[in-house]
Amino acid sequence: MERSFCILSAVIILITLDIFAALVIDATTVGYLSNTSTAATLSRAASVTVNSSIHPDYSTVWTTQPPTKASNSFTTTVKNNQKDREDSEENHINKDGDETVESKREDAPKALDCPPLGVESLRVDDSQLQASSYQRTGLGPHRGRLNMQSGIEDGDLYDGAWCAEYKDQNQWFEVDAIHLTLFSGVILQGRSSIWSWDWVQTYKVQLSNDSVSWVTCMNGSQEAVFEGNQDTDTPVLGLLPVPTVARFIRINPQTWYINGSICLRTEILGCRVRGPRDPVYFSEPESRSKEALDFKHHNYKEMRKLMKSVTEECPDITRIYTIGKSYNGLKMYVMEISDNPGKHELGEPEFRYVAGMHGNEVLGRELVLNLMQYMCREYKRGNQRIVRLITETRIHLLPSMNPDGYEGAHEKGSELAGWGYGRYTVEGIDLNHNFPDLNNILWDSQEWVTAGYMDKSNVSNHYIPIPEYYTKEDAFVAPETRAVISWMQDIPFVLSANLHGGELVVVYPYDCTRDWIPKENTPTPDDGFFRWLATVYASTNLAMANPDRRICHIDDFQRRNNIINGGAWHTVPGSMSDFSYLHTNCFEVTVELSCDKFPHVSELPVEWENNKESLLVYMEQVHRGIKGVVRDKLTRKGLADAIVKVEDHDHDIRSAADGDYWRLLNPGEYKVVVWAEGYFPSMRRCRVGMEPRATICDFGLIKTPQQRLKEIRAKGGKIPQDLQLRLRALRLRKLRASTKAINRRRESQQKKARRARSPRAQGA
Repeated sequence: MERSFCILSAVIILITLDIFAALVIDATTVGYLSNTSTAATLSRAASVTVNSSIHPDYSTVWTTQPPTKASNSFTTTVKNNQKDREDSEENHINKDGDETVESKREDAPKALDCPPLGVESLRVDDSQLQASSYQRTGLGPHRGRLNMQSGIEDGDLYDGAWCAEYKDQNQWFEVDAIHLTLFSGVILQGRSSIWSWDWVQTYKVQLSNDSVSWVTCMNGSQEAVFEGNQDTDTPVLGLLPVPTVARFIRINPQTWYINGSICLRTEILGCRVRGPRDPVYFSEPESRSKEALDFKHHNYKEMRKLMKSVTEECPDITRIYTIGKSYNGLKMYVMEISDNPGKHELGEPEFRYVAGMHGNEVLGRELVLNLMQYMCREYKRGNQRIVRLITETRIHLLPSMNPDGYEGAHEKGSELAGWGYGRYTVEGIDLNHNFPDLNNILWDSQEWVTAGYMDKSNVSNHYIPIPEYYTKEDAFVAPETRAVISWMQDIPFVLSANLHGGELVVVYPYDCTRDWIPKENTPTPDDGFFRWLATVYASTNLAMANPDRRICHIDDFQRRNNIINGGAWHTVPGSMSDFSYLHTNCFEVTVELSCDKFPHVSELPVEWENNKESLLVYMEQVHRGIKGVVRDKLTRKGLADAIVKVEDHDHDIRSAADGDYWRLLNPGEYKVVVWAEGYFPSMRRCRVGMEPRATICDFGLIKTPQQRLKEIRAKGGKIPQDLQLRLRALRLRKLRASTKAINRRRESQQKKARRARSPRAQGA
């Protein structure tokens, strides 16, 4: 038999009043649900006040009113403004009416700010989720996780919610917290589907310690009914009238969308407790990270403050600069980490991490900020791995590419931002579709060559120029995108990773498919090395490499070793990774860091440990392949824009302004040809070993006589005799070659004429 109210005092046999007094926390007692018989009575009652400042942005906040002498049950009322919340925390009277407990809002226990149990983040296992019924496997309770995404078609194994088989008020969704838990709230969301509209409009909450006897939350003398959803996507928070301790919690839908079914996705808020005689609440799990980093969600001002603190701690190896502003005028800050910040050093590769392209995918932002702190501190401690990385690499960290979107998502909070809020810019632009589509320009040119309309020598396989329409002022290009493109063009980046969230997989180019096919494997000429890069990150990521983890939403990436070609997943025209590969020398992959786009702050230490080694080892891959300097053989001056071509790799790269270049390659022996305008080509064979250290292959190019003559004439100088002789010899070779060509053509014409005059030809 269910109890008549949810808010109960502790049902504990107290030997003395001293023991009871020891259980009072800050003049506030939170009740335990008893798993004894329903005949058990309350020995004592005390009112509990919820710290309404925990969620100040919600228009509806549950608070408690003092029970009257005429009633032994609690009554709950809804308060809608700050004054009411403050008034509700004064003059609370206990059941006996002979004590008055005054409690100010700032005195409410901080422990009541309970984190999510982990239904969304998969910390709650499928076995902990039960339901009264479900329509089919794809709509089972394991799919009732907040922000769970569905497949393209309804009826598959991976639908986007739990949906009850029956439409009545006896249906329920149950979560087993395993341990005694101080439950404080429920977050509800409708079904993810492009075909169906299903959501729960109102519901009740039930609690239990044994999953047999259940207590329904009460609102005075009536069962409390919580407001649910009005659409499929917006998360709605329902705070329990008073946080209550139990092991099991049920959501019992009462009404639902009239044209739909009973379907929901949920997250449960709760703090783990130790036991009924030791009521200590853990609002956050103990940090599972060795490093004392600033594990929190940093808004714009806090991010700037943290970056500044890192530069103050390590001024010799760090520098902050900006690459532009967002639509709302927020600066896009970059942290440079190098032994010589502010300067490109000859032969030293440039690396970048970009996070926050989608403002609501926040884990990358925090990991990049943690990485700044970690590298600074480890460098000062003399960690040789970090010292080597910083002295041999120029590292650039952009924590927030879409700062406007992040600020909106941050204001909503980790569980209430939903799946899409903050993803786009203020203008509604998805930045990962906003770069020039150079793929189709390349593929169209290749088709023209195949059809014979163009000469292959006139088709570039790299440094494909940006289309003219894209550069116009009225082009639909976000200021954030323009800033990043300019940044890419200013610095000769070699390797990059774009940090996203919402899945656990590493995605490598091409992201865009040919002929606009929705899904098709579309490899680059460097597919082998891209697969290596993706594998390096995925295999060292503790979450991805866990063989026991379940899929996030609909794709089982473990079958692919947690890596996938972008086109094989879904086509993304105008992606940053494809643009980086086709317009610059930089190789880039996209890392989907977590099933949860906006993990709760309590998850950040674990996520840091999951990704720390991956972030470091991926940066070290910038030192694979070959590197060197292309110089003028006589003057020893570096040559910019020299083309470096590797045999059997139909993707060239170019030397930087000082003549240095880097070509990422897997182990093997390669024939490398380098040429520059006005110089004879030069060829070398370069061997790449297994060790993570680039092979040095320098090139010295000799100017062509025509180029030397052109430069001398431009200066108005006298032509040296050796150059005159070389030009004469060159012209003679050309003359002989052209003479041979003319003679061969003349002989061919004569043969045709003789055949035409032959008797057989005449007889025919």
